[in-house]
Amino acid sequence: MNWDQIEGKWKQLTGSAQEQWGKLTSDDLATLTGQKDQLVGKIQERYGIAKAEAEEQAEKWSRALKAINQENAATRL
Repeated sequence: MNWDQIEGKWKQLTGSAQEQWGKLTSDDLATLTGQKDQLVGKIQERYGIAKAEAEEQAEKWSRALKAINQENAATRL
């Protein structure tokens, strides 16, 4: 899923984000709007990791969402 799609569906995806990054609170996720840079910054802050690592985690998550969407689309056919 690309980041424009994530931003558009952010409220629906916050549960998935919280599963991925358990240290992010509901308040953290509520203040984010689905923009990659905001999410990366919050991951860095909560986990104390480098920006590059947080970006890689965010990209892996977006690719996983894309795969799930493709699987769901295939089962609807």
